[in-house]
Amino acid sequence: MNILVFIIRAISGLNSIIGKTFSWLSLAIVLVCFTVVVQRYFFSTTQLWMQDLYVWLNGAMFTAVAGFALLRNDHVRVDIFYRPASIERKALIDFIGVVFFLLPFCWIVYAYGWNYVARSWRIYEGSPNPGGLRGYFILKSFIMVFTAVVALQGIAMALRSILVLTRSEHLLPAHLRYENDGGSH
Repeated sequence: MNILVFIIRAISGLNSIIGKTFSWLSLAIVLVCFTVVVQRYFFSTTQLWMQDLYVWLNGAMFTAVAGFALLRNDHVRVDIFYRPASIERKALIDFIGVVFFLLPFCWIVYAYGWNYVARSWRIYEGSPNPGGLRGYFILKSFIMVFTAVVALQGIAMALRSILVLTRSEHLLPAHLRYENDGGSH
């Protein structure tokens, strides 16, 4: 069971670092967007690459922090059955959800996204907007980042469910247990 705890902590720690780091992009998005608006409405000019930049930052941020959101239980879920359930039932629901829905979804996104991203890298795809940013292939790579961070966190969720169902959840640190699922991780 200690190996499961190690894996859960490692994946959750990785997603926590990635999530906290990439969440700072929200500040950059606001600053760039504000600059674009000021340029456009006060100086009657604009830099197209800056318009691309805040859209690209937004895409990178939201795909990179998806695993962190899953760690914090911040994703939308239908709570009609889940919220009042016992911890064991929540663990079972999470396990089934990860194995039959989340991981297959990640695989499908990966499988279909791989050629899309690889093609973009082959041609060093740039912005579809004239005068826009180069390096669109880097942004498209975040599709693969998304599948990796969400799948990894899904694996951590499934392993946590196993610990709960085997009555070994006490081995986890308090911030990774079901009792703290209020989003305060």
